Amino acid sequence: MEYFYKAKAVRLKSHLDKYLVADDDQENIRQSGNGKSRKARWLVELVDDGNSHFIRLKTTSGKYLTASDEPFLLGMTGKKVLQTLPEKIEDVRIKWEPIRDGFQVKLKAFGGNFLRANGGTPPWRNKVTYDNPYSSSTKNWILWNVEPVDVPENESLTDYLKLVSSFSSVSDELSGLDLGSPMSIHSSFSFSPRMAKSPLTKRPAMELFHKAKAVRLQSHRDKYLTADEDEESVTQDRNGASKNAKWVVEFVEKTDNVIRLKSCYGKYLTASNQPFLLGMTGRKVLQTLPNRLDSSIEWEPIREGKQVKLRTRYGQFLRGNGGLPPWRNSVTHDIPHRTSTQDWILWDVHVVEILAHSPVPMPTPAVVNHSDSFASESSSPSTTGSSKSFGFSRQESSDSLVNSPPKLGDGRLIYYHITDEFGEVEEGMEGLCITFKGNSVEDLKKRLEEETGLEEITVCTRSPLNGKLYPLRLQLPPNNANMNVIILPSSSKEAKDFATPRMLL
Repeated sequence: MEYFYKAKAVRLKSHLDKYLVADDDQENIRQSGNGKSRKARWLVELVDDGNSHFIRLKTTSGKYLTASDEPFLLGMTGKKVLQTLPEKIEDVRIKWEPIRDGFQVKLKAFGGNFLRANGGTPPWRNKVTYDNPYSSSTKNWILWNVEPVDVPENESLTDYLKLVSSFSSVSDELSGLDLGSPMSIHSSFSFSPRMAKSPLTKRPAMELFHKAKAVRLQSHRDKYLTADEDEESVTQDRNGASKNAKWVVEFVEKTDNVIRLKSCYGKYLTASNQPFLLGMTGRKVLQTLPNRLDSSIEWEPIREGKQVKLRTRYGQFLRGNGGLPPWRNSVTHDIPHRTSTQDWILWDVHVVEILAHSPVPMPTPAVVNHSDSFASESSSPSTTGSSKSFGFSRQESSDSLVNSPPKLGDGRLIYYHITDEFGEVEEGMEGLCITFKGNSVEDLKKRLEEETGLEEITVCTRSPLNGKLYPLRLQLPPNNANMNVIILPSSSKEAKDFATPRMLL
C-alpha cells in the first residue's frame, strides 16, 4: 500500500513491459507499450470505509477499473476487466487490494482473483483479465511495477499533461522539474525506448551474487562504484584495486532477489530522497547507516545480457553519470530517458571475495577453462582500470577459487515462441520458458499444451541452415541440453501442411 499512499496517479507496467491503458472506447482495458499516453495514467482513490488496504483506480475520463462478471472467453477461467461508472461508489467490483511482492505488487479483486496481463497469440495478446495463475510460467503475469506520477493540487490532469509535454523536448540532462514525489515530472512522463526483455535472453541476476562475499561494480565508463573518504558520498573512480571500490554483499531475509551493499566504512549503499541538483531528475546515492534497515538500502539485481541493473523499490536504477561537472563521476538513481543514456544504468559485476558457503544450494563448481565467457580477471592494479569486463568476471583470490556459473538441477530449459496463423513469429514478441524432464516429444507436447492452453499443437525446431520449421518427431537430444522450439497452433497453415501425408513421408 505504501506505493499508493502519496501517489495521486500511477502507471502500472506488466511483466511484458507494457502499460495498463484505458481504451478509447471508454469500456475496454488493454496493454500498450506507450506509457507516455494519458490513457496509461490512473488516478488513485483510497477507499474510505475504515479499511485502508483497498484502492480504486480511475481513468482520465472518470471511469473506474472494474472486475466484471463477463467471461473473457467461454470455457476459460479469466474474466474481463473493464472501465465502468457504477451506480454506487461502494461497489466491490471497483475495489482492488494491493499486495506487495518484492518490488512489485499484485492487485487482488473481490473473490480473490488478481489483475492479470496476458501474453501469447490473439485473442490473449495485450488483453487484461482477472484470474489466478495455475502454472508456474504464468506466476509473474499478475505482477505489476508501480510508477508514481505527481499531480499538483491546483492543476487539472489535462493541464498537467500539457505542462509535462513542454519539458519533454528539453535535454535529459538539463530538464525535469522536481515537485517532491518519488519520481519527478520528467522521469514520470518521459517515455524511455523499450529494451526488449525476452525470457530467451534473461538469466537470473542473483546468480552473480549467490557465492559473492564482496564485489566491485564497473560502470559503462570503465570506472568503479566507490565509497568516498568522507564516508557519505558515492562516486566513480578508475582505481578498482582500492578498498573503497569493494562492496560487501548482504542477502535480505525472506527474499531471493534483493541484496544490500556495504562499503568499507560499514555503511550501506542508499537510494536517498535528496535531489542531486535542484530541478534535475536524479537523486543522490549515499553511504548511510540507518537506525532501521529499510527499503532505501535494498537493491534488486536485474540481468541485462552479461551485465546487471540495480533497481530501487520505486523502480529507479543505480546510474553512473558522465559529462561535465557536476555530473562527471557522480552516481544517482534515476530512469534514463534517452537512447544514449540507456547503458548508464548497466554495471559489470566482479566478484572479489567468494563465500565459503553459498546462502543458497549451488551445483558442484567446475574449473573455468580459457574459452569460458565468465573469465577470471587479474587483481593487479595495472589491469584493474584498463580492461572492460565482459559479464560476470571473477577476480582471483589468494587461494585461486574460480567457479563456473551455476547450472540448473534436474531437467532442461525449453524456450518457446508461438506463431500466428501464418506460421510467423511476430517481431518483438515475448518468448517464454519452462523446465522439462525427459526425452519424449509427446510428453513435451502435452506439457506445452498445458502451459499455453492450446490444443493439438505442433512442436517444431527452426533449421539454422535455411530458417525453415521442421516438426519434432524423434526423441529430444540427450544430456538435458536446453532447446529453442516453435509452437504451431492447430489453426496455422503450416501445422495443417505438416499434418498431411506428404509432409510425413
